[in-house]
Amino acid sequence: MVENLKNKDGAIKTEDTANSYGETDYPILDFDENALDLLSQGVKETLKCSDVKVNGGLMYAFFKRLIDIIVSFCGIVVLLIPMIIIGLIVFFQDGGKPIFSQVRLTRNGKIFHMYKFRSMCVDAEEKFYQVQKENETDGVAFKSENDPRITKFGKFIRKTSLDELPQLFNILRGDMSIIGPRPPLPREVVLYTPEHMNRLLVKGGLACTAQCEGRSEVEFEKWVESDIEYIENRTLWVDVKLFLRTIGVVLLKKGAK
Repeated sequence: MVENLKNKDGAIKTEDTANSYGETDYPILDFDENALDLLSQGVKETLKCSDVKVNGGLMYAFFKRLIDIIVSFCGIVVLLIPMIIIGLIVFFQDGGKPIFSQVRLTRNGKIFHMYKFRSMCVDAEEKFYQVQKENETDGVAFKSENDPRITKFGKFIRKTSLDELPQLFNILRGDMSIIGPRPPLPREVVLYTPEHMNRLLVKGGLACTAQCEGRSEVEFEKWVESDIEYIENRTLWVDVKLFLRTIGVVLLKKGAK
């Protein structure tokens, strides 16, 4: 399925097929296990040629992981009842599963399943081909404020970022970190340029610099630039500041769609 995405060295071909108004015709929507493996290998090979220097040594990695475990565990304990209530509301609105599991990529192209409270209809992924031309971003990520697949309650939990709460379990498991570039979808990664691919040099996170600057309002190229700047300058203090800024942005609902 994605053999044509790799060259003879295993690196992903990186023609920038997204136009200035945002990608409206993704070349691949469905990825089987073999295609995901090829994509993951391609990302890893491409990143071997990256000239971005990842900041943070072993001590940083140790304390970052320790903080991730403590904060995510405490968050789950404190927010468990609200999460159960949200899950029940999502279930009773249409009888579908309240938790949505979606394949994403993280450090060095590793594949994992990211969790969210389902904010769309039960067959939203199957209907994506119907709405992809409504992309309102300027890059390969997809955003549409009036996406017909979003449920009434889904609009509320997306606006308040409550749909992201299940990712605390991803953080506790080690799939994600609290702070880091947002993990992209496979259909986005196949359109990445080498510069875009640098976002995958570190573990993906629940919050990133772009979210602190307006989330959906940030242009894709600036989003990538901010992620790379974070990767090159990350420290525990930078992570703490971004975490505190993220709380403020969420409370103010800045840039949420």
